[in-house]
Amino acid sequence: MKKRVLLFLGLALAVAVANADAATAVPPGNRNAEQPDIPGASTRRTQATNTSFQAKYRKVYALLQNDADLRAKIRKAAAAYGIDPMHIVGAIVGEHTYNVDAYDRLQTYYVKAIAYLGSRLSFSYEGEDVSDFIQRPEFKKCAGMTDSYDLWECREDVWNHSFRGKTVGGTSFPNDRFGATFFQPYYAGQTFGLGQLNPLTALEMSDLVHKVSGLPELDVQDPNAVYKTIMDPDLTLPYVAATIRKSIDAYRTIADFDISGNPGITATLYNVGDPEQRAYALKAENDRRRAAGEPEKLPEENYYGWLVNDKLEELKALFQLD
Repeated sequence: MKKRVLLFLGLALAVAVANADAATAVPPGNRNAEQPDIPGASTRRTQATNTSFQAKYRKVYALLQNDADLRAKIRKAAAAYGIDPMHIVGAIVGEHTYNVDAYDRLQTYYVKAIAYLGSRLSFSYEGEDVSDFIQRPEFKKCAGMTDSYDLWECREDVWNHSFRGKTVGGTSFPNDRFGATFFQPYYAGQTFGLGQLNPLTALEMSDLVHKVSGLPELDVQDPNAVYKTIMDPDLTLPYVAATIRKSIDAYRTIADFDISGNPGITATLYNVGDPEQRAYALKAENDRRRAAGEPEKLPEENYYGWLVNDKLEELKALFQLD
């Protein structure tokens, strides 16, 4: 019996290695010679705070440079999810360059995390709590799903097809993302913390993080705990790593690309979200190209990922300080 188990495990490992080898490795660096256009909203947000993208980049760089403990936490999270630390660094740098300023000290994030425990938060729209909203009959097809990622992806898909931009049961729903509609209890932005995570993304990653890092599973009926998780660096870094791991796995299994060697691509996906849908779209494009005898299209970085690849050597140098 033991020999059969070992043989099975050996065959499974061989298949996994073969599948890994089959995926096309995306080479390091940027596919675009110049940085793609930065969205106007990001530019306006930065101008409104009398700063610049370069200044914001230097600020988050300084946070990483001056905090050896933070670098150690990043390494630990990366190792747990089998990714290069530069993927986590890229997500943090991109968010704090084009979204919000980084705090000067890591301790500030811990203080903010504690503050959320004293707030009265709710995930709701027009007085309807999301935990009640997802009991509507339109969500019946999601009822049998147990994995948090599949479950919330299903619910988001139902939102997009049955509610987004429509009037249902007398309620007019905005033409906006599920996460922005129900998971934004504060004005001006629904992402917070070191990784600038959306609460919906955190809920999706809950089972994976629970399995790999042993953290408590998140409950949509406890928004305060969700926000504390997002704000506390010790809790949020595994969620950042898990989100990136999901993107890498999606592109390998769906689009047949290995993006694990290009932090600019994973940073792009961290920024835009929906890695599975984007992987399917890329697969469809390359199926069409192959049928037409055209070369395949590689995944490309956006403005956010472009910066990460452009600064990669400088960012890598930070982790040679220890």
